[in-house]
Amino acid sequence: MGTHLHFALRRISILCASMAAALVATPDSDGRAATTPEPANPPLGILIAPADRAPAAPQRRSSEQPVQRPLGILMGPGAAPPPRVPALPSAPFPASRTFSAPPNEPSIRPAGQGHSDQRPLGILMETAPAYSPPATTAVSPQQLAPLPDTHPTRQQSAPIDPTPYASSPERPLGTLLGPPVVSTSGAAAPVAPISSAPAPVSAPPPVGTPEEADSDDPPIHLLADEMSFDREKGLVVASGNVQIRFGQRTLIADRILYDQNRDVASASGNVTLREPTGERVFGDKMEISGDLKDAVIHNIGLILKDKSRIAGTGARRSSGRVTELRKGIYSPCKLCDDDPSAPPLWQLKAVKVVHDQDQKIIEYRDVWLEFFGFPVAYTPYFRHPDPTVRRKSGFLFPRIGSSSDFGTIIETPYFWAISENEDATIRPIVMTDEAPVLAAEYRKRFVKGTLDVDASITDNSEEEFSTEKGEYGVRGHIDAEARFDLNRTWRWGADIKRATDDTYMRRYGFGSPTSLDSQLFIEGFRKQNYFSAKSLVFQGLQEGDEHDESPVVLPLVDYNYVGEQDRAGGRTIFDFNFLALTRNKGTDTRRLAFHPKWERPFQGPFGDLYRFETGANLDLYHVNSLSHGSTDGTYSGVSHRLFPYVNLEWRLPMVKTQGTVRQTLEPIVSIAMAPNGGNSDKIPNEDSTDFEFDETNLFSVNRFSGIDRVEGGPRVNYGFKWGVFGKEGGSSTAFIGQTYRLRTDDTFGIGSGLEDNLSDIVASVAISPSSSFQAFYRTRFASDNLSPNRNEVQFSAGVPAFKVSGNYTFLDHQAESEFSGREEMSLSAKSRINRYWSSSLSAIRDMESSEMRSLAFDATYENECVVLTSRLSRTFFEDRDVKPTDAITFHLVLKTLGEVRSGASISSN
Repeated sequence: MGTHLHFALRRISILCASMAAALVATPDSDGRAATTPEPANPPLGILIAPADRAPAAPQRRSSEQPVQRPLGILMGPGAAPPPRVPALPSAPFPASRTFSAPPNEPSIRPAGQGHSDQRPLGILMETAPAYSPPATTAVSPQQLAPLPDTHPTRQQSAPIDPTPYASSPERPLGTLLGPPVVSTSGAAAPVAPISSAPAPVSAPPPVGTPEEADSDDPPIHLLADEMSFDREKGLVVASGNVQIRFGQRTLIADRILYDQNRDVASASGNVTLREPTGERVFGDKMEISGDLKDAVIHNIGLILKDKSRIAGTGARRSSGRVTELRKGIYSPCKLCDDDPSAPPLWQLKAVKVVHDQDQKIIEYRDVWLEFFGFPVAYTPYFRHPDPTVRRKSGFLFPRIGSSSDFGTIIETPYFWAISENEDATIRPIVMTDEAPVLAAEYRKRFVKGTLDVDASITDNSEEEFSTEKGEYGVRGHIDAEARFDLNRTWRWGADIKRATDDTYMRRYGFGSPTSLDSQLFIEGFRKQNYFSAKSLVFQGLQEGDEHDESPVVLPLVDYNYVGEQDRAGGRTIFDFNFLALTRNKGTDTRRLAFHPKWERPFQGPFGDLYRFETGANLDLYHVNSLSHGSTDGTYSGVSHRLFPYVNLEWRLPMVKTQGTVRQTLEPIVSIAMAPNGGNSDKIPNEDSTDFEFDETNLFSVNRFSGIDRVEGGPRVNYGFKWGVFGKEGGSSTAFIGQTYRLRTDDTFGIGSGLEDNLSDIVASVAISPSSSFQAFYRTRFASDNLSPNRNEVQFSAGVPAFKVSGNYTFLDHQAESEFSGREEMSLSAKSRINRYWSSSLSAIRDMESSEMRSLAFDATYENECVVLTSRLSRTFFEDRDVKPTDAITFHLVLKTLGEVRSGASISSN
């Protein structure tokens, strides 16, 4: 009962008086109901009681606590038969009404690039059930009033939230050229055309006293400044801030006339109907049934859940779910503040618009797409899902482009929403100068896992061009990823990444990876321990890769254990590894490694910090066809290694605070003791071929990234760290360090920085005084002549209005490394010109060969309803059948509808 009485707690004293006035009211001489003088507060009471009895006087319960009385129960059943909802008048109404979304109206963000959780909101050319629409008369766009922008409320207009929506690169433009359909819940039935004959409307069931009103059909609650009741005619007139609530629907108006006999209310003046879905319906006048589901609306305005709007000269609403608008306009764009009468940036104008809330579809008949009031495209039928829909099957908007290699390119993707947790996108790509490509994406979400597949295939049997291996009859690729949780500890997964040849993916625009790594694994996490077992297959895509030498790993097992703190204050840690690696050509390796260690931190009397660590590497190898040293022979057999080590690290952090600045000084020294050597030529090197010496691994016991190589011999590592930190978040840090070895070690190649007793000096500087400027510098230079062997600079400076960032990298060539030296520079500049316009410029240059790698310029315009991006780019990359390319593209996103892409690319030989 509390849900029916919560409106009237503050007006109990007015309830009885208002009820008495309503029950004794009689018509005066001119047929109008006589009323009592206007009360100081809105009257309360049971306005329409069941016809067979008068409303009983309110009764107080046996408890001493007063019962909260209802705000009013309106529209009880009468003796008259069920009425019919009147039809729209034949003459059009001027679409001069304005309306806007409240500032706190929720929004729906469009879908992301490619697959996303929010799939496209439209369909092209989808087959639908047959539907026979009523005859309509086409009108010119000039006869349609522009979409209004604000709705005058009783107090003031609520501004539209200017927050722009996210762009949606994958949204379609809607359904084109398909048979129209408006479905109803349950059995499919077309919506009847609006006619002059009244339609029947069911009266609500009898409503008893508040204590008897706890039924499936809720009572109707009323709040108003003034009310009068003509009992003989069955008319109730409410005016001044009138609110009627039935269930989750609320009707607000300046004045409402309710006919009890027909169970129809006539509302006028700032009429607003709030729907349970979050939509809001506005109108100048509204004829509505007692349950607020069936209505005829003059000068309708409709604000959807994502704040996009529909306006029309008139509309009919049926069963609270289907709204038919005449001469409708749809747009999510905000009108110009200086000239609200000007048309929005883009809008859809249609002779008829139908919104079915059950099917969540918005349909248009004889529709024009206009930009700045000028029509640019026409279709007799168009539809798209409403903002409550996240995924819908149908054709996405086609993409059109041009290339000197492929000719004209047309892509017509189709999105298939298989189920709530499963979908697929099929992308046929047709080219005039090349065989078509069929690409597809598939996604499925399970209760405890995910599955994503991306694949493509094409025919090259006509020998259009040659690949690095000759002619291919079929070219294609697959990129699949699966992850499944077995329980809270274990999970398994698989990655399948393969291509028919090295250049296929780059040539057809499916990415540019340097290798494709496939794996099948299982792993577990518990406390501080970790276990994994996997199998790996590699496919190198670079020109120098030999596929016969690519290994197959079956299996690779890793286990890491971290123990609890023991009585001595330390903890035990050990790592276990098993590897079986096979090649068609080259070395086969089996490895068993066990690395236990014990470490303990402690503090000295002066605040200095120590960390003691000791351990051993126990490794067992079995190899076939291993290149044996500098000879031409190979070795096959078993080898082992026992390599103990001890390491002690000391550091003394010192802090000084002066004003708002805090400084830290920290000298660091470590001493490591280990046997000399340890890297026999009978032990292969599978995981430590790439080595880089810098400040991040200066104090590491083993600077190699893998297991196959160890760092032997006694050595001393030392460095100094300095930092300045401000209260506002700014900071600057610097580090410099070096290693001294008692003897040289030929394990480190020439150019590594560790080949001599005294290593190269490593240093880094990071400066970040504020969010407007950050800089980082890393270097390694020789200790004898201070010549740099490595320089790396990164910086970012500026504000959103103009920001510049860059990166310079210089790496000297290092012997016995699979990576050659490199000198490269990249620069980019971004500018937020104003609220709507932004631009960027980027460039990458190979300094070693004095050649450009890429150039690109972007310009973007974005507001709350549209994103327009233009891009001019040139890539200088060349790899076998992949040539340098110039391209210009345009990308248009109509937010809430879809996107349009067009462009051209020219390959330069």
